[in-house]
Amino acid sequence: MNTNENAPESKLALTSKVERDSNLAILSLEVAYNGAPFSGFARQPGQLTVQGSIEEALALIFRHPVETVCAGRTDSGVHAKGQIVSFCVTREEYEQRNDYKLLRSLNALTHEDISVRSIARQADNFSARFSATMREYRYFICVDKATPLFMKNFSWHIPRELDIEAMRQAAAYLIGEHDFKSFCMAVSAEGKSTMRNVFSITVEPEELWGESLVVITVKGNAFLHSMVRTIVGSLVAVGRGQRKPEWISEVLEARNRSAAGENAPAQGLVFWRVSYEGKRVHDPLLR
Repeated sequence: MNTNENAPESKLALTSKVERDSNLAILSLEVAYNGAPFSGFARQPGQLTVQGSIEEALALIFRHPVETVCAGRTDSGVHAKGQIVSFCVTREEYEQRNDYKLLRSLNALTHEDISVRSIARQADNFSARFSATMREYRYFICVDKATPLFMKNFSWHIPRELDIEAMRQAAAYLIGEHDFKSFCMAVSAEGKSTMRNVFSITVEPEELWGESLVVITVKGNAFLHSMVRTIVGSLVAVGRGQRKPEWISEVLEARNRSAAGENAPAQGLVFWRVSYEGKRVHDPLLR
């Protein structure tokens, strides 16, 4: 995915003593962004990033550095509709500000391609990353012969019909817990577990603003770096008739990135939403 956000790590390693302090308030933001101008979500020195822009805004509001944690670290060019970002401040700092003013300040101070949709107070043990039980990504493919207009910057343009039924058959091989080493960047897989649980994959035709799309929706507990984009690229190879659906099972067994299809372009991928044990952390998430 396109993302390296969800690789399991020690919770203790990322949870500081400060975060466990009962005098602190844990807050979460629902954030949407156009990924085109950013070098990914994660903060990088000298680069424009989503995390960097949000943390700069929070530092101006609270007048001290504020560290954030996200549900999923998206790569350069990948978009988000329902990214969740958590951070902590003192209870006094939070209670001195109402949510409406805080939301307005964040939207005024962050990059123009970031929209902070809502803010919520969370339990003291909440983490945008470690409390998440399901992450959903959607990938948009435009199959019109003409160049898309409205979805131009948010889809992969493949000007031909795709065999959706074959893609669905191929996707079925990926459901469940598997070793997805073939579906992630080789460097990012070194020394780390590549076992992941994919809950569901759907492949559906859609019409949006008069443009013909194929939307691939992938839900799972966590994803490896570029995993969703590699899944999409492999399913497209099946949809084009270049591979048979059962080829996907061979790719899984190979445990080698070179066995899979191409990495689908970043611009078609959207980090859609996150679930936290079925609870609505932010009402818009489950719309």
